[in-house]
Parts: sequence; structure tokens; C-alpha cells
Amino acid sequence: MISKEIKEMKDGQSNQTRVWHDHNIQSQSQKGMNEMVTEMKDQVIRAQAYLNFAPPGTNSHLVKELKQRIREVERAVGQATKDSKISRSSLQKMRYMEASLSKASHVFPDCAAMVTKLRAMTLNAEELVQSQKNQATYLIHLAARTTPKGLHCLSMRLTAEYFALQPEERQFPNQKRLQDTELHHYAVFSDNVLACAVVVNSTISTAMESEKIVFHVVTDSLNLPAISMWFLLNPPGKATIQIQSMNDFEWFSTKYHMTLTKQSARDPRYTSELNHLRFYLPDAFPALHKIVLFDHDVVVQRDLTELWSVDMKGKVNGAVETCHVSEALFRRMDMLINFSDPLIAKRFYVNACTWAFGMNLFDLREWRRQNLTAVYHKYLQLGYKRPLWKAGSLPLGWITFYNKTMALDRRWHVLGLGYDSAVRRGDIEQAAVIHYDGVMKPWLDIAIGRYKGYWSQHIQYDHPYLQQCNIHA
Repeated sequence: MISKEIKEMKDGQSNQTRVWHDHNIQSQSQKGMNEMVTEMKDQVIRAQAYLNFAPPGTNSHLVKELKQRIREVERAVGQATKDSKISRSSLQKMRYMEASLSKASHVFPDCAAMVTKLRAMTLNAEELVQSQKNQATYLIHLAARTTPKGLHCLSMRLTAEYFALQPEERQFPNQKRLQDTELHHYAVFSDNVLACAVVVNSTISTAMESEKIVFHVVTDSLNLPAISMWFLLNPPGKATIQIQSMNDFEWFSTKYHMTLTKQSARDPRYTSELNHLRFYLPDAFPALHKIVLFDHDVVVQRDLTELWSVDMKGKVNGAVETCHVSEALFRRMDMLINFSDPLIAKRFYVNACTWAFGMNLFDLREWRRQNLTAVYHKYLQLGYKRPLWKAGSLPLGWITFYNKTMALDRRWHVLGLGYDSAVRRGDIEQAAVIHYDGVMKPWLDIAIGRYKGYWSQHIQYDHPYLQQCNIHA
């Protein structure tokens, strides 16, 4: 362990000429758990500090001795993290090292110089740790934007099978229900076949009356064949499903495409047309009165029938709030929106309660009446002229639905499973919908392991295509 003298030197209180005292090396049985490993690692640090005092090129007996002791102790401790992993001969090596350190304390007695050296070593170590953290963060975000090999394989196989079908074989049943306003309509916008499968499967498997469910899955033209084929092979029971491509919305590709492509965010998830299509729900589903929009990284855990009877009280958006300071998912308006801009500061209150995308109940009739898509489009355009918010659709959502959002009971939607490893198990178990928001998606290797089972239980891992593409739990 680092001796008491080191602490005194750091406080600038020691004038002793001898920096290091001989340590009485206790037997391993007398030491606390894993104290021996820590002691040996500290000895190496102290020896390296003394070596740094030697002039460059010095090859004195003491320098050679310290280098030899460092090698011996490092070999002895290796990658051990427990005293039980260290051999008995290590005790003798510790004694030899302590004797060498005692000699060094006589040769280099300058207390202030030692403090300076240790501080420099500490600073270098901290910079190295920060560099490693930055690299780890970069790699995690890179992994989040990469399609796993197995998922790519699955999409290719499903696409090939889809194009082998006759046109009449590509049709889904019960399409007359798609505009029935008495049914419960859910939408998910995604280019990920497994993610779509989990959202649909979990919603239907927990529903008391699955025949009342209509699912609208919207994807891009590239992934339309694969997602269509998956649900042709795995129909959603009594529920109705519709698979659409964004190309089916001619008004979107012509009127809004140029607007979206102007965005300069590095992360393509922020500029994705699928990500922004949520702001055109009344145009995408003109016959519907209400709809629940899911992000594709959610899992439904209980029947959602009660959600459809929630009184919206004239609001357009029903969502779970994220403005509770005591929670990890806390968000303030000014975290993502630039309140130094006079336009923003004048029209919005910085302490207004924020809310989450992921599971949202929208009153489409009220949305149309208030023409909120035009509000979104207005602020989107303004954002090109000056920096009004950080990249992404969430701050635009806060602006578009400002004072138009009703708080849902928090048990409807629990967030954080894609970035927070401390979400309470009780909150997860009670939630109607759990959300893997963040970069650690459940279909990626970087997923948080303790949460992955909630998602993977809705995947048919024994499906031949998943087996052939080496996709496992």
C-alpha cells in the first residue's frame, strides 16, 4: 500500500529526508482480502517513480536493481486480482523490492520532487484513462450504427424468398380493416426486421383481444421485401398487419425529401426519413382518429387496451414525462434546445416538462385541427438558418407539441434499457412498455446483458432462417 509518508508529501507537510520506511511485510494470512495484490502494484509504481529521477542513460547498480525488481514483481502479480492467485514466492519478491525501495529513498530524498513526479504520473495516467474512455465511446457508437452480420444475412434470405413469390402470394389478409377507426391502430417505422418482429409479437402476445389490433409497419424500399416476407412466413395471429414503404407516400418523397436531406448531422439516425416521418402521421394515415406510435426498440409487456380509453383532454400527444430531476432519464429543455436564441427564449419556457418518444398516443383529429405538422416544418426550416437545437427529432418534438402533450402514467413506459444499467427491476416488471433507448440495442453485442432477455424471449431463435444466419440468444 502507499505509505503514510506519500500522503504527507502530497499535503506538503513532510520535511523528512527519508521518503520511504521499511515496511514490515505481514504474512498473507494477516492481510486483508486482496491487500497483497494492491501492495505489489503500489511497489511497482513507487519504483517507477524513483527510476524517473535517474538521469537519461543512467545504468547504475540501483537503476539496474530497481528494473529487475519491477520485472520480478510484475511477473509475480501478473493479471491477478486476488491474493489467492499469487504464489508463496511472491512474499520474498515483495521483501526484495521493499529493500530496494529503501535504498532508493536514501539516494533520492527530495520530498517535493517526489510529490511533483507522482503528480505528473497521476496526470499522465488520467489522460490515458480518458483517452481510452473516448475510444470506447467511439467504438460503441460505431457498433450502434453497424448492421450485425447475422441480421444482414437474414434480410438477404428473406428478400430472395419474397421475390420468388407470385404477386398474389405477397398479399396480406384482412386489409379492409386498415381504416377501421373502431380498432386499435399501432405504427412502427423501422428498417430492422428483427426489431419489427419483437414489437409486433410482444404487442399481440400480451393483448386480451388481438383481433382488435391493426399494425402499420413502415420501412424503406430496400427493406420492404424482407420485412414483408417475415410476416408472410410468421403472420400475427388474429391481428391485422400492413407493410408499407415510404415510397408509397408520394407526398412525402416529393414535398419533404429535400428538407430532410439538408440536415448535416453526422449520425444518419438523426437525418433518417423514417425518424422524421412521425411528424406526418395525419398525412400517412388520413382515415384514422388515433394511433399509438412505437419506436422499434421497445417491448410490450402487458395488454394496452386501457391506453385507448385515456382522456386526452384536448391534447395531441400522450407521453411519459422525463422532467423528474431525481432520475437518470431526466431531461431539461435547454439540454437539447438553444435558449440563448431570442426566438426560443421568447416562445418557450426552459423549465417546461419534457417527455419521451418511444410509446406515444396521438389524437390525429386534434393534430389536424391544430395543423401541428406545419409547426414542425416551420421550426425545421428555421433550424437551418441558425442553431436552435442539437441533432435529432426529440427537441423538434418538444417544440412541435409544446403545451400539446398530456402526461401518461409512468408505468406505461419505462426508458433507459439501452444506456442505463441501473434501471430497477421492479420498474421494468411493472411497465407496460420497456424501451431500449440509447445505443446499446438488444440486437447488438454491446447490449446490456441483464435486460436482453426481455427482448429475446419474443424472437423465434429456432426459426430456420435465424439458425442459418447464426443468430442466437
